[in-house]
Amino acid sequence: MNENPWMNTWQAPDNRNLRKKNEMNSIRVAAIPTKTAEIVRATLKSPGYGHPAHIEVATGYGPCRHCLRDFRVGEEKRILFTYDAFYGHESLPLPGPIFIHADPCQRYQEESGFPEDARAHRLTVIAYGAGRQVQAEVHVEHGEVEEVVERLLTNLNVRYLHVRDTEAGCYDFRIERGKPSGENRVSGEPIV
Repeated sequence: MNENPWMNTWQAPDNRNLRKKNEMNSIRVAAIPTKTAEIVRATLKSPGYGHPAHIEVATGYGPCRHCLRDFRVGEEKRILFTYDAFYGHESLPLPGPIFIHADPCQRYQEESGFPEDARAHRLTVIAYGAGRQVQAEVHVEHGEVEEVVERLLTNLNVRYLHVRDTEAGCYDFRIERGKPSGENRVSGEPIV
């Protein structure tokens, strides 16, 4: 049972700000851009900040913010660096620490739905409107995220969602509304 009162009493201010359920075709899950991961691996510096990145054997599950897979604790090397999850989406930065695999990995496919590895962890889903305005924050356990994501994205004031690890507070990935079938999308992902 979710103890967040918002989840139990949520209603949009008026019907003009709601999407109809049949318009909710899909979601896009945006991991960090491949170019960003490549730059960090090549330079061992945080993009946009120049802070040194740190390599270590994984002591926690992660996930890798590029492939969105959990790290194999005690086996895989990971890189810790500063990243602004709002870069290219908002004018004011809000950087924080994230990890990627030290070895190259495939970027998570945006149209693949919610990452399976993330379901095993306690998550915080934050809905953002214009100007990084928080519209809602919901804590999710036991991998039951679809209803939460769908509910948050029905509010047209919500531009995107950030998924964070509830225990560590770190940014994991962004979720946006998917395009209706038949529409092509050109990736607008920032490179840093």
